Amino acid sequence: LLAPTEMSSPSLKTGAYILIGVGALTMLMGFLGCLGAVNEIRCLLGLYFTCLMIILLAQIAAALVIYFQKETLKVELSGIVVNLIENYDPLDEDKRNLQDAWDYVQTQIACCGWTGPKEWENNEILRNKSNTEYPCSCSNRSKDLMEGRGFCSLEDPLNGTATYADWPVHEQGCMDGVEEWLKDNLGIILGVCTGVAVIELLGMILSISLCKNIHSEDYTKVPKS
Repeated sequence: LLAPTEMSSPSLKTGAYILIGVGALTMLMGFLGCLGAVNEIRCLLGLYFTCLMIILLAQIAAALVIYFQKETLKVELSGIVVNLIENYDPLDEDKRNLQDAWDYVQTQIACCGWTGPKEWENNEILRNKSNTEYPCSCSNRSKDLMEGRGFCSLEDPLNGTATYADWPVHEQGCMDGVEEWLKDNLGIILGVCTGVAVIELLGMILSISLCKNIHSEDYTKVPKS
């Protein structure tokens, strides 16, 4: 079985930690922004502006890392998926969530394996059964997809043995399927990212405006000597 460290990679771990940090910072930022706006506290508004700027810069940095390190990330992700396929076991509750996530990917994208269904021949359980079973989430038959996870049996395996070519599964690998999905939805993804960036910029502008208004009000309240 795979150790927990084998199911991850330095790049993916770093990305996960960045997302956790950004999420925590966003919650803190929202609280500070509301508190500063309601009570007209300049220091909190300034902190709100700083947090927004850090988040925006982190998003830009993450986008640059993904763009320039995409080949490295692809290799690392490939290793993770191949290990998952080779050690896939429907009865292993410890890896249930990860396996269900991969089944969902194969079902939704209509793909099988990372580069193709042949990778599933290396699964220990399927090898022990002479490949007379196949992953249900790879199937191109609706009755198998109703199962959604685990392995389905061939109806009439030849001489009690089979290969991936005998399976009623999708021939496209999920790597190509994911890339096609990203290309098809690139406009939506860029639109959402741009919208989020615009909202963050508006928040920064509004926080600066409030700070200036508060400063002006404080200045007018100062008694002239």
